[in-house]
Amino acid sequence: MKRRLLLTSTALAALAGCSKYGAETSPPASSAPPASNGGKPLTKTADVPVGGGKIFADQKVVVTQPTQGDFKAFSAVCTHQGCTVSTVSDGTINCPCHGSKFRIADASVAAGPAPRPLPAQPITVKGGEILLA
Repeated sequence: MKRRLLLTSTALAALAGCSKYGAETSPPASSAPPASNGGKPLTKTADVPVGGGKIFADQKVVVTQPTQGDFKAFSAVCTHQGCTVSTVSDGTINCPCHGSKFRIADASVAAGPAPRPLPAQPITVKGGEILLA
């Protein structure tokens, strides 16, 4: 009986030591203030060339402007093996790993081993700025 009491007491003491009873927690502070419509600012519209695009590797997003004033956003992660796309040129978004190419208008596969288009990402264009929704 003493052994059982000792084991029970030890287990309870260990659990009590692991608990955070009374510890106050707060959500992590954001490094950037939220945009007025809840989106995260990515870039200015003037920074995305017509017929081209701009890659945001940290956000894993590529923004394109196939025609003047028509902005699109897609995942920057290739659907073949998960590499991040590296360039936008000649009307395609290009993956450096195995040569997949995606059309800037709809991210459909133009060439390479990628099995699917890049998924669309929601953006908002407001006041000359592109926001990631």
